[in-house]
Amino acid sequence: MTDRKDAIARFLKEEFPQARIVVESVGDRCARVSQAVDTSDLRPGGTVSGPTLMAIADVALYVALLGEIGIVPLAVTTSLTINFLRKPAAGKSVIGECRLMKVGKTLAMGEVSLYSEGQEEPVAHVVGTYSIPPR
Repeated sequence: MTDRKDAIARFLKEEFPQARIVVESVGDRCARVSQAVDTSDLRPGGTVSGPTLMAIADVALYVALLGEIGIVPLAVTTSLTINFLRKPAAGKSVIGECRLMKVGKTLAMGEVSLYSEGQEEPVAHVVGTYSIPPR
């Protein structure tokens, strides 16, 4: 599992150098990622912005999918629905925990719970679908 996690982390670093997400674990149709929050991630009122939360969730889905099908760069998001549940902590990393619910030949669907580091209650719940290109 560590080899797969390391390969995915290297791929993300090479192909998405702007991303600040850390791949913490991958396997069994799941992934856990985190991103430290800084001032560029905040919106007025001192909360983590929606686009930051959506990006973390999208990467969590991508990482979980790549853990299942291998590194397929052209797998792309086809839908992403987010429900904001509570205010994220501005000074804490955001953790994304993904579970793939279905992995088919052409589509994969999963859900992500986003947390502020150290808190039990999620700050957002995300459901997304990825398109898997033909092999």
